[in-house]
Amino acid sequence: MLISAIVAISQNNVIGKDGHLPWHLPADLQYFKSKTTGHHIILGRKNYEDIAKPLPLRVNLVLTRSASFEAPGCVVLHSLKDAFMFAKNAGETECFIIGGAALYKEALPYCKKLYLTKVLADIDGDVLMPSLGDGWELISEQKREADSKNIYPMLFQVFQRA
Repeated sequence: MLISAIVAISQNNVIGKDGHLPWHLPADLQYFKSKTTGHHIILGRKNYEDIAKPLPLRVNLVLTRSASFEAPGCVVLHSLKDAFMFAKNAGETECFIIGGAALYKEALPYCKKLYLTKVLADIDGDVLMPSLGDGWELISEQKREADSKNIYPMLFQVFQRA
């Protein structure tokens, strides 16, 4: 099973502000949906609480340390290893780490593919993306200009690691 991460990051490394995404970019949301639909997604409890519902057409695996946490429509697990095992046992071919920052930090060493939306702006925020680590090779890149619905230009980049 391929373990991938998908994330949108500003030029100054911001991925969140006050528990939410610090931007609304429909083109990035559509890109995220196109890549993750039909797959297992792994997210942390805080990220789940921001979204406040399971993302449709995906198996939502929510990680938390709390034994009593409930997330209707999701599978609640307590370790990254358990999430990987759950997805693998379900026959998943590619699972996606979708954040937040603590989960990215823990999971990136296991990831072989990275879908990165680079938001081409410096954005105010209080959550930064942890270091991606070494060994990533850019395999594709597509630029998306700002428009009436997307206030910032973006680069959709895909990286892989040997």
